Amino acid sequence: MLSKKKTFFSIITVVRNGENTIEKTIKSVANQTFKEFEHILIDGKSTDKTLDKVKKYKKNLSKIVSEKDKGIYDAFNKGMKLSSGEFICIVNCGDTLRKNDLKIIYKYISRYSDKDFIFGSVKKHWGVVHGYKPEKIFYSWGFYSSHSTGFFIRKSSAKKVGLYNLKYKYHADYDYFYRAIVKKKLKGISTKKNEIVGDFERGGFSSKSPYKKMFLEELKIRFDNGQNLILIGLIAVYKIFKNFKSFMK
Repeated sequence: MLSKKKTFFSIITVVRNGENTIEKTIKSVANQTFKEFEHILIDGKSTDKTLDKVKKYKKNLSKIVSEKDKGIYDAFNKGMKLSSGEFICIVNCGDTLRKNDLKIIYKYISRYSDKDFIFGSVKKHWGVVHGYKPEKIFYSWGFYSSHSTGFFIRKSSAKKVGLYNLKYKYHADYDYFYRAIVKKKLKGISTKKNEIVGDFERGGFSSKSPYKKMFLEELKIRFDNGQNLILIGLIAVYKIFKNFKSFMK
């Protein structure tokens, strides 16, 4: 899309059979007021009309890849490898950026040049998710706003973390954050609550995943990353008690 402009942001969209929502995602990226970006689309060999919809916006996309993959995190990795911008952001099919998103994030990058990543506030169906509290990563998912639409990481910092680990099917993003924040000690910041950068589509990948399998994988990720076994046990007991109905399904 932006071959004549500088590429500061690399926006990666992954999709498979998203014919009903892919257009709004592409449009939201194309309508950004800050124009120094590329938009990379990774399609997992859709069997519906997704690619027909994508072709309508070919001029708005820098790169289009359509091939079978090993899941959503494999698609993320493909997009990251193809990215050429200074900062990377993932915007899943169905999620949308607000028109001043990149402008807001660029303002923070300019002001806080020592930061490796930025979490922007994101609107979900039940309210606004905002802030960044790294100390909570050891016991809760509630340390950040959103992985899709809200998370911007410097490409040089992303290289330090590495790619998403494909042995994790449901929570490879949590493993990614843990490696980034705890293992590599990357530094981040968040936008203010009212500085909403995007809207999160209800019914995404995580909401369709079986709770019990997600729960067990989260514990495995904690164990694999060397968390204290007593703490892991306490987290397990608390979550089973709190989400007993979901766990028993």
